[in-house]
Amino acid sequence: MSTDLRRADDLRAFNRFYTGRIGVLGDKLPSSRLSLTESRLLWELAQGDAVPHQGVSASALVRELHLNAGCLSRLLAGLRARGLVKAQTAPHDKRQTLLSLTAAGRRAFAPLDKRSQAQAASLLAVLLEDQQHELLHAARQMQRLLQPGPRAQPLLRALAPGDLVPRHGALYAQTYDWDMRFEALVARITANYIDPLNPQREGAWVAEIQGQCVGCVFLVQARDDTHGAVLPGVAQLRMLPVEPQARGSGLGRRLTAECGRFARVVGYGLRAAGYGAIRLWTHRVVVAALGIHQPAGYRLQASEKHHSFGHNLVRHTWEETLAP
Repeated sequence: MSTDLRRADDLRAFNRFYTGRIGVLGDKLPSSRLSLTESRLLWELAQGDAVPHQGVSASALVRELHLNAGCLSRLLAGLRARGLVKAQTAPHDKRQTLLSLTAAGRRAFAPLDKRSQAQAASLLAVLLEDQQHELLHAARQMQRLLQPGPRAQPLLRALAPGDLVPRHGALYAQTYDWDMRFEALVARITANYIDPLNPQREGAWVAEIQGQCVGCVFLVQARDDTHGAVLPGVAQLRMLPVEPQARGSGLGRRLTAECGRFARVVGYGLRAAGYGAIRLWTHRVVVAALGIHQPAGYRLQASEKHHSFGHNLVRHTWEETLAP
C-alpha cells in the first residue's frame, strides 16, 4: 500500500510537535536523573508489580518496547547497579529470570508517575470539555490504527441517532471534492427514510469497529427520480460510504449482501407486494462500486452525463433481479 510522502511529512510534523510539547527531547526527564527510556522501563516493571510475587521477563520488555536486546541489557544493568531493579528466578520456570522494582525503585517511580499524570492533566485543562473528548478520541484512534496485529472485523447493527449525515458528506468531499449539495442529498435521503419509517419494507445498517461508525447502507422503496412515485416491486440501495480504515476488508460487499438478504425476505414474505429487483445508482468516479456491485449480481442498466455536486459526472444505474 503506497503512502503520499506529504502525509508522511504531516505525521512527522506531529511527532516533532508532540515530543517537544511534552518535553522528552532532553537526555533526562525534567527534575529526574532518569532518561525517558529508563522511566518507561520503571513504568513497565511497576505494572508487573501490581500482581504480588510476579515480575516481567526481559524478552517481554523487548517485545513491548521494541528495544534491541543488547541495549535493554545495558539499561537494566544500570538500573540494577543503582538499586532500583532486582532479578529473581521464575517460580514456574527455573530457566527464566523475572525483573521487578525494589523498594527504592518504587520510591523513584512514584514521583515520576505523578508528574506525568499532572502534565497530561495540564494539557487537557486548557481545553473545553468537548475539545478534551475530541483530543482523547483522536488519541484512541491513533493507538487503534497503529496497534500491530489483526484488525477487528466490523459489526453490523441497526441505524442509531447521530450515525450518518455530517460524516458522509465530509468523506465524499475529501475523496471526490464534492460540494455541500451532496451533503444536502444525504440529509434528504436520511430524512425520507426516518419519516415515515417503514421497517417492514425498508432497512438501514451501520458497520462499526470498537464503537466507531466505519460504514453504512440503506435499502428503501424505489421511487421515480422526477415525480417521487413508487416503483412497484423495486427496492433501492442508497448511501454506501466506507471509511478509509475499513476499505479493502470486504465491508462494502457485506453491506450490499445484507440489503439483498433483506429484500429477498420482503419479497418472499409479501409475495406479489414484495421486491423483485434492487436498483442503485452511483458514479463512474466511484471506482470501488464496480468491484462491489458487479460480483453481487448487479448489471449496468444505463449511463447518464450530468453536472452535480460541483462536477461533471457520469451516473451509472445498476439493477439486480431477485430470483423467486
